[in-house]
Amino acid sequence: MKAAVLHASASALSIEEVPQPQLKPGHTLLRVLACGVCRTDLHILERDLPTVRDPLIPGHQIVGEVIDGATDEFPLGSRAGVSWIGGADLTCPFCQRGEENLCDAPVLTGYTVNGGYAQYALVRSDFAFPLPSDAEPRHLAPLLCAGIIGFRSLRVAGTQPGERIGLFGFGASASLAIQVLRHWGCEVYVSTRGEQHRAQADAAGATWVGTESDRPPVPLDRAITFAPSGQVVVSALSSLRKGGVVAINAIHLDQMPAFDYDTLLWGERQIRSVTNMTRQDARDFLALAHEIGIRPHVRTFSLDEANDALQAVKHETADGPCVILP
Repeated sequence: MKAAVLHASASALSIEEVPQPQLKPGHTLLRVLACGVCRTDLHILERDLPTVRDPLIPGHQIVGEVIDGATDEFPLGSRAGVSWIGGADLTCPFCQRGEENLCDAPVLTGYTVNGGYAQYALVRSDFAFPLPSDAEPRHLAPLLCAGIIGFRSLRVAGTQPGERIGLFGFGASASLAIQVLRHWGCEVYVSTRGEQHRAQADAAGATWVGTESDRPPVPLDRAITFAPSGQVVVSALSSLRKGGVVAINAIHLDQMPAFDYDTLLWGERQIRSVTNMTRQDARDFLALAHEIGIRPHVRTFSLDEANDALQAVKHETADGPCVILP
C-alpha cells in the first residue's frame, strides 16, 4: 500500500510503498477513506513529542471502511472511525475508574502504532466508533479528534448551557466547539490571532471577536485555550469571573509565565488540563454532531501532498480543517 512515512532521521514525510497491515485478534482492518490532519501530527514531525516508533505512519482522525475483522458492531462494508486514543490496558486504576484517557499504557494512533496517512489501517475493534454512511468521509474526519477533544474540553471546563464561554485561538477544534456551544445557547467570546480566523469566528456566530491581545468585554464563566502557549493561558485566566475555569486544550505547551496570584487565580478560579479523551466522550460527541448536523468546511489533500497538509496546519493557511484523502 502507499503510505506517508516518518523516519527518525527525516524532517518530512516520505511517500512510500509499504506492506499492508495484517489482521490480528481483536482488531479490524480498514480501507482508509479520509484522515484528518492534526496539530499533534505536526508536534510529532517536529519532535516536540519524543520519537517512540521508527518508522511511523502518522494520522489519528481515521474514517475507514471495514474490509476484514468484522464484528457485530462493525460488519463488512460499514464505516468506522478511529481517534488519538486507539487503546488502553483497561486494567489499571485509571481505566477501572472510567478514566481511560489517563491510562499509563495507552495505544496512541499514529504515534505508538501506525495511523491513517495510508491506504489501509489496522485498529483495535473496541476503540473504534460507528460512523454514518450518508456523510462525506472528509466531513467526518475532523470530528474524530478536533471535535472530540474540543467537546471534552467543554466538559473539563464544566460548561453549562447559557454561560459565557471564551475560546482563545480559533483553529479546527474551536471551530467545531463553537457549534456545540451555540446549540447549548452559550455566548461565545473569541480571542485569536489572524484576520482569517477572526472572520471565521464571526461567521460562526461568536458574540464577540477580538485579537489575541484583546480582552473580552465581560467576565467569562469558562475559557478554553487552543494555542500551545502559556501566555494565552494567562490571558484566558485574566478574563474569568471568580469561580471560573480555564481548560487547556493542548498536548504540548511552552513555558507558563509568572502571573499574579491575588488578581488572576485567587477567588477559586481554576486551571485544568485536558488529557486525551474517553470512548464515552467520542460516542457522545459523535451522536451530538449527527443530531445538530455538524459538517465542517475542510481543505483536502492527496496522500502525496501530506507534507503540504502539515505545513498548512503549521502556518494556518487553510480555510478549515485539513484532511488527507488516500
